[in-house]
Order: sequence, then C-alpha cells, then structure tokens
Amino acid sequence: MSPKQQPGRIDASTVSRSFDTHARSYDKLVGANPGYHEHLRLSARRMGLRDGGNGLRLLDLGCGTGASTAALLDAAPKAQITAVDLSAEMLAQARRKTWPSTVRFVRADAEDLDPVKFGGPYDGILAAYLLRNLTDRNAALRRYRSMLAPGAPLAVHEYSVRDSARSRAVWSAVCWGVIIPMGRVRTGSADLYRYLWRSVLDFDGVEAFTGRMTAVGFEDVRVQTMPGWQQHIVHTFLGRAPGLPPGVDPDAPTPPEGLDMTKDVTR
Repeated sequence: MSPKQQPGRIDASTVSRSFDTHARSYDKLVGANPGYHEHLRLSARRMGLRDGGNGLRLLDLGCGTGASTAALLDAAPKAQITAVDLSAEMLAQARRKTWPSTVRFVRADAEDLDPVKFGGPYDGILAAYLLRNLTDRNAALRRYRSMLAPGAPLAVHEYSVRDSARSRAVWSAVCWGVIIPMGRVRTGSADLYRYLWRSVLDFDGVEAFTGRMTAVGFEDVRVQTMPGWQQHIVHTFLGRAPGLPPGVDPDAPTPPEGLDMTKDVTR
C-alpha cells in the first residue's frame, strides 16, 4: 500500500471530507494567520475588474467558508458572484454569514463542474487554495478557460515554494512551529494541517505553474507574490482567456490598470 493510500492519511481525493470535519474551527485558524484576508483581497484586486464589477458575472472556486468570496465582493461589490465548494460543512459556515443577494453558494466539485449548471461565460474566476488539491490540474484549467468570456481573467491564489530552498525552509518551519501544533490544539487532530504542509511542498513551482497555464491556453500569464512572511510563498497567478474583452484597444501600450504584475502592489 502506497503512502497516499494509507488509512486516515489525507490526500487530494479525501481532502474535502477533512474540511467537513474542520469547518467549524477553520475561520479561527486562518484568522490567526497575519495577512490571510488581505492577501485574498489583493489577488481579487489584481484581476482588474472594471466599474466595481457592475454587470459582471464572477465565479469563486473553492470558496470554503467564504473568505475568498468576501475578497471578490470587496473588489467587485456590484458583480453577481457564484461561490462553489465541495465541502457541505464549509458551505454551511459560509451561508451563516451575511451576504448581499448578488452572492450565491453552490455545492459542486470544482474539478468537474457541470457545463449546463456552470456554463458561463464568466467575466472572471478566482480560485484560492484550490489547484493544489486537484488531481488533474490541466483538465481543470482547460475547463475554467472554456468558461471565461474572451479576455476575462483567471486568478489562482496559491502557495508555490518548489523553486526556492529558502521558501521551502520558511514554509516547513512555520508549519511545524505554528500551523500544525495550533491545528492540533484547536481541533484535536493535525491531519489536515500535515496534509497542507505536504501538498504545498509537492505543488508546482512558479515557473512550472505559469508554464502549465500557458500550455492549456491562457494568455498574458503573470505572477506576483505577497508582502510579509508569505513573500515568495503565496502568489497570484493571473492569466486571461484568449481574445480581447469588449472595448479594449488591441494597440493599447499598457495592460489594463490592476494587471501590472511587475512590482508589488499593496492597495
């Protein structure tokens, strides 16, 4: 029996059930992470959504208890937002919060979205802490590209440390010194947080993931990291569906505001 098949060991095929178990304590744990919510808001702002989202349809994949949904709502308060997660208990926690009528939560597998139910086209997709947990990342990315309107952005907010020995060392130190012990104290089990540590170490490096996005058909693929201790650990990976959105000048000398990924942006 391989390590990923051992009874009780969490992997990509069982992680949603583990989130069910930890849903009630999840907000307290992530709230103890400095910058967690602000970094999600930063990734949402980097999507460059126009006019406060007026008239836009957005998709929040892997929404969990709604932190990424709140980030999208902050960046585009006038948009229609569909938030999706496979964990029923995480969605239950999200629905207990106060949301405008423009936000709806749907239980579905973000790896295999029903094309009839979620066909789009969408004007933007945010996938936070999701791609690392999928078994076929290429197929999922192709599906997300097909659901976007021409020129619309996909923002992947995700850990990536493989390219940097320093980032791997910092990540492991924080996990074993803070995250895993705190998870054990708060929930009685550290299994989910050990999975978090392993899955981040196993995930694509920055170069590999940007290459993956390009290979499945995204254009203008860019990456930018976060400020603080998660610099070069958490990143916004941003790409656009092929084609230009309505009203964009193909000869414009610079990309739309909010998409300049060449320097850190804090607001």
